[in-house]
Amino acid sequence: MTNHTEIKEKFWKALKSDRTMFLGLAEGEDGHARPMTAQLDDAGLEGNLYSGPIWFFTSTENGLYQKINQDSRAMAHFTSKGHDVWATVHGTLTTTRDPAIIDRLWNRFVAVWYEGKDDPKIALIRLEPENAEIWIDASSVVAGIKMLLGIDPKEDYKDKVAEVSL
Repeated sequence: MTNHTEIKEKFWKALKSDRTMFLGLAEGEDGHARPMTAQLDDAGLEGNLYSGPIWFFTSTENGLYQKINQDSRAMAHFTSKGHDVWATVHGTLTTTRDPAIIDRLWNRFVAVWYEGKDDPKIALIRLEPENAEIWIDASSVVAGIKMLLGIDPKEDYKDKVAEVSL
């Protein structure tokens, strides 16, 4: 049996490893989500469980960045590389160009996109996650065997999805 805490832990572990989310405004003019690389900050750790925020480096010229205001609602989608964790995350979006945060999150992968930490176009989008629906892959060999034997595998699956507060 998988509980909500275990499902959240799997989500945060997968996001920290795989990093790509589709990020967009929950309501908006264009309705398009964009693939963006998530950055998790150690300041968001509470014990062994991360609680946010999720950061994204971007440019001041990015269309999403330009549309974010103080009331912006976000929807982000995540699929792990192994396709064993999926999530839809809801929360709020804000932006910042705070040099201290940029410095704290800076790494060699981010560096290739900018002309240094002082690049005049560098910016951050902050996703403050509020809740999510997370699915853990339940399509196992055991589920397949149960189906062949005429046993309904849905009972096993009910513990593999959770609506959680982040």
